[in-house]
Amino acid sequence: MIRRYERAQPGELVHVDIKKLGRIPDGGGHRICGRQQGDHNKRATTSQRRNHKPVIGYAYLHTAIDDHSRLAYTEVLADERQATAAGFWRRAHAWFAERGITVQRVMTDNGSCYKSVLWRHTVAETGAVHKRTRAYRPQTNGKVERFHRTLANEWAYAHPYASEQQRQAALPAWLHRYNHHRGHTALGGHPPASRVPNLTGQNT
Repeated sequence: MIRRYERAQPGELVHVDIKKLGRIPDGGGHRICGRQQGDHNKRATTSQRRNHKPVIGYAYLHTAIDDHSRLAYTEVLADERQATAAGFWRRAHAWFAERGITVQRVMTDNGSCYKSVLWRHTVAETGAVHKRTRAYRPQTNGKVERFHRTLANEWAYAHPYASEQQRQAALPAWLHRYNHHRGHTALGGHPPASRVPNLTGQNT
């Protein structure tokens, strides 16, 4: 039998994680253009080369998701370095605070940026306690990993985007739909916003 756990109130625990996505070259990648045209678009988009092949690079999705409500905040950033992760957390914390959510604990995996002194100090400055996942324990980052799969299926790879800029421009609208309109199975078919007091009025 599957055992689900969740915190009783918004802010008791926020899961944070990073997902890497291959960038889309201008004109589209191989998913919509085929391998030959996709490679041509890569060469036209970037001057970076590795072993004489064009390197388009990655976009890094930094996400914070509330354990109780599944309310999610995501940014597309250039890397997963400690300074980038720390800056993300400051903005994510402010975003939750604007919605009346006081974050008490932050859970991450054991990625190098989350083991840094800068990350620990940044989380502490926002008044939260940092916890890292441990192997073979149910208190994992499964909720944010599941969110990233949904994000990939319903946003990142759901449409034939003609560029990375076009894909990123579509993210805010998708996040709003996820938070305010999309029913969540674990929430009885209701959206995450329904579990945050005084937030459901923002669903226009």
